Order: sequence, then structure tokens, then C-alpha cells
Amino acid sequence: MYQLVDTSFQIDGKTILFPTNLTFSSGKVTTLLGHNGCGKSTLVKLLSRQNPPTSGQVLFNQQPVSSFSNLEFSHQVAYLPQHPPLTDGVTVRELVCFGRYPWKGAFGRYGKEDYEIVDQAIERVGLTPFVDRFVATLSGGERQRAWVAMLLAQQTQCILLDEPTSALDVAHQHELLALIRELNQTLGLTVIMVLHDVNMAAKFSDHLIALHSGKIIASGSPQELMTPDTLMKIYGMELAIFDNPSTGNPISYIP
Repeated sequence: MYQLVDTSFQIDGKTILFPTNLTFSSGKVTTLLGHNGCGKSTLVKLLSRQNPPTSGQVLFNQQPVSSFSNLEFSHQVAYLPQHPPLTDGVTVRELVCFGRYPWKGAFGRYGKEDYEIVDQAIERVGLTPFVDRFVATLSGGERQRAWVAMLLAQQTQCILLDEPTSALDVAHQHELLALIRELNQTLGLTVIMVLHDVNMAAKFSDHLIALHSGKIIASGSPQELMTPDTLMKIYGMELAIFDNPSTGNPISYIP
């Protein structure tokens, strides 16, 4: 679905992402890992067209992302930034309705089908009882579910999430990532996201990509990346690994 071809990004003469060649598989959950400032969010912003590459190309379905109009691109890709805009005075239904904007435009009227899509998205994320609540009154986990519902209402092939769990406690992180994984599996959504928690990433992802100082240093399945040597390269500290006996998922811990 996505491909980076010798793609780099610089700002003020500083290289944030060195020339990178990378392919993202369709229908999979891919998670970007690494310490702060390693280039994870920069990479997602290149994929979402928030920033143009300094050199090389970002391709979507074998076409440069720059070749799409804003409307065409928003029919294919939905993006949730690390810090979404404020939602004071906006209800859950109103927020999710924003996901229909690319299909209607500024002056288009929402029809019965649009509202059905919105209500289905709200139901999928478990927020039907809160449909008329103001988003600002929801818990952190509920707010993130509302934003995910908005992405679903946009009806794209791919969703990009930049640190969607950063403001959540462990229980709500797990809840949100389980929801995202379920949507990936039931709807065939391609998901590309940035996470800090390597154990959460290993549990809910098909593929992990690790960055360090603007370069890809490891890429593979959770089982392939979750080794003491690879985690040392990523985080610069010793982490031990054991397999969860109930799921078989690798889990890291500080020995």
C-alpha cells in the first residue's frame, strides 16, 4: 500500500529522517517504535502528507502521494495526530460526522446513508450510550474511541495514528489497541501507528519497524524484533524477554 523510495526529511539543515526505503503491507497493523526524536512521528507525517519529503518519494498504491488532490487522498487515508484539535462544545455524533466531510464538502448535506454510517461507526467503538454527550466530558479512553469512530466514518482503506495511547493509562491503552486490532481484522483496515510501549506493540501488531536517530535499524514480526540484542539497539538498555504462556506473545522486562 505505502512505499518509501529513498525518502528523507530535513528541517533547518538537520536531517530528521535519512534516505529510507520501506514498504507497508496492506491489511496489516504496522507499528513504529523507538525513543523520542528518532523519526517516528516524522515518518507518519510524511505518510499523511502533513510534510513533504526533502528527497525521494512517498507512494500510495504506487502513486506519489503528492499526485492526489486533498479530496482524493482523504478518500483513501485517515490520519489522527498525536494532539487532536480541541472539541469544546462538540458532541460525539457531531465529531464523528466530521468524518463524512471528505465525501460531502463544506456545503454538502448529510443524507440518511451518512447518518447510518456515523451511527454504525459509533456503535463499533462502543459509544452509542454517549452519542449526545459532549466529547470534552468523556474520559481519555472514550475520547480516543470517539476519534477512532470519526476515522471509521471517513471510510478509508488506511488509518494513521500518531501515539494514540500517549495520554491513556495502561488499562485504556490495552482497550484502545484491542479495538484497533479488532477493526483491522474485521474490516481489513490497514493500520500504521506510532507507539512507545514495545509490549503493547508486540501484542497488537503484525509488523514492527524500529528507528534510531532517523534510520531504520530493525524491521520484522514481533517475534523477530523482540530479542535482547535488538531491543538494546533500539532503546540502549538491557531488556530481557519471556513468552507469555497463555498467548505466546514475547514480553520484555527490565531484569
